[in-house]
Amino acid sequence: MLERIMHILEGLPMTLTSGVFLILSFILPRTGFPQAIYLAWVAVIVCGIPLLYLAIHRLLFNRGISKISSALLITIGMIASVMIGDLFAAGEIAFIMAIGALLEDMTANRAKKGLKQLLSLTPETARRIRDGVEEVIPVQDLRAGDLVRILPGERIPADGMIVSGDTSVDQSVMTGESLPVDKTKGDEVFCGTFNHDGAIDIRAERTGEDSSLQTLIRMVQKAEDRQAPTQRIADRWASLLVPLALAIALVTWLITRDITRAVTVVVVFCPCALVLATPTAIMAAIGQATKNGVIIKSGVALEKMGHVSTVAFDKTGTLTKGTLQVSDVVPAGDLSKDELLVLAASAEAKSEHPLGRAIVQHAKEKGLSPLPCDDFQMFPGRGVTCVINGNEYILGTERLLAEKGIAISSQPKDVPDALRADGKALVFVATKEAVEGVIALSDTVRTEARDMIRDLSSMHVTPVLLTGDHLQAASHLASQVGLKEIRAELLPGDKVTQLEALKESGPVCMIGDGVNDAPALKSADVGVAMGVTGSDIAVEAADIALMTDDLSRIPYLKWLSDATVQTIRVAITLSMCINLVAVTLSVLGILTPTTGALVHNAGSCFVVMIAALLYDRKYRGERAQAAEVCPV
Repeated sequence: MLERIMHILEGLPMTLTSGVFLILSFILPRTGFPQAIYLAWVAVIVCGIPLLYLAIHRLLFNRGISKISSALLITIGMIASVMIGDLFAAGEIAFIMAIGALLEDMTANRAKKGLKQLLSLTPETARRIRDGVEEVIPVQDLRAGDLVRILPGERIPADGMIVSGDTSVDQSVMTGESLPVDKTKGDEVFCGTFNHDGAIDIRAERTGEDSSLQTLIRMVQKAEDRQAPTQRIADRWASLLVPLALAIALVTWLITRDITRAVTVVVVFCPCALVLATPTAIMAAIGQATKNGVIIKSGVALEKMGHVSTVAFDKTGTLTKGTLQVSDVVPAGDLSKDELLVLAASAEAKSEHPLGRAIVQHAKEKGLSPLPCDDFQMFPGRGVTCVINGNEYILGTERLLAEKGIAISSQPKDVPDALRADGKALVFVATKEAVEGVIALSDTVRTEARDMIRDLSSMHVTPVLLTGDHLQAASHLASQVGLKEIRAELLPGDKVTQLEALKESGPVCMIGDGVNDAPALKSADVGVAMGVTGSDIAVEAADIALMTDDLSRIPYLKWLSDATVQTIRVAITLSMCINLVAVTLSVLGILTPTTGALVHNAGSCFVVMIAALLYDRKYRGERAQAAEVCPV
């Protein structure tokens, strides 16, 4: 009941009402109505009681020095102003602090806008198909394995795989992509995304609390509950400044014997701006990141990212798409490229190896049909053999060819060396008599990787490649994207060791996507997981998750973190300068409790508004400077 009363008093209607009475208490006595000064009691009661309640609550329930809070100092200043007969000053202190609290709440609510949108995206019902019959059920009754139909204009109620139908899906809430993405049979869809064009049936895979949308919501909610180191420092300063303010006020009174000066010192010394600016900056930045497809799990991670000097990248699935594609088809004899590809696809049609599947897919994309294949046999880690049109074919590594007594002919000998130098995987195609050719496959580098590396370098951040691949493959990728530092042939434990060594030069961020990246993500000062393509373990281990596989989010994240840290520094510096000047003027008798409250609390509101600007700050791309300061 008591907290409900406090909530009403702290609300905007009551605060504005008290402000009206406060203004009247200032104007009317100067126009012939001296008794109107007592109208300030409305502001003292309405805005002051919640402050008194908060101060007493912290004294009773907080531990250690945190019992002494900014609310206590404000309450002391308010009571002291009443005792010396300056009702307007007492009401002004309480009123402007109430306005500051409302500004903080407005900033926090605005920063939570992305989360509120997420919470409203889960549909309440779903169209489940059972035995060919469509039924509308509450979404919480959906289970993994259910067949679900989504019509055009509806939101998808669960994560799943399309089993029939074609459409385009707006998944900007999950990935930040501005355009709808075309989807067809076999494609994955996410809970809460919007189905644009066609009706589709999906097989639900993750429902309810297990869905990607609910996971996203939990990440954002947890981020709001975790304070950044600067925020904790601000809280400690608030506790230390209270006894310091009282001490200075006491000394001022003992020297000047002017109780008004002492009260003014107490009024202006409150570290309101110091306490308010950091959480509002953190909340605004997390809110902006959320609407841009970046989930920051805590203010700690955001602030640490602002100090990062080295960013380490995994290779496969991070800088590359993690999917092998045929890059070269090189015949060695009389066969054409298409004929060689048909032979290879025919032999690999029964293979489950990723290289074999990539060859089959490439032939299908070119409209080539496989030939009948007999006597198929697989040699794990080496290749396959089979009979096509009565001829035996061997497909695989040089090791398999050597086991079969087949020598690499002089014609393709130099070609494999050149392809290997580019970091490509090779599949030789041979008969018992000779090698017919070689097919090279490579991972696809993300198109934005090179620009991302350049942007990070322009921010004075050193990018480093940490990969388990061979040095040749790593070097080839590094040359494509502009990376200069490479650590290759690393096991998961080796990546952790390398990160520990890199930390000696400053804070390190690790970007990864796979299960094997989880130890490195945990070991780094800041771990960033590729949220869409990444494994659940990697996302859970990371401090930050990218809800899209667009690497341009990395420079954006670094820029946002830098801007947040700089905004916090400016806010703290500004608040301390305001306090120092105001205390000096108070000791000298230039400020009164009334003018002191106005100067100090106006500065607090100004600092909060500076922090709030982070929510709408625009990232300017490659030229955005890490040293950018917030607008003051």
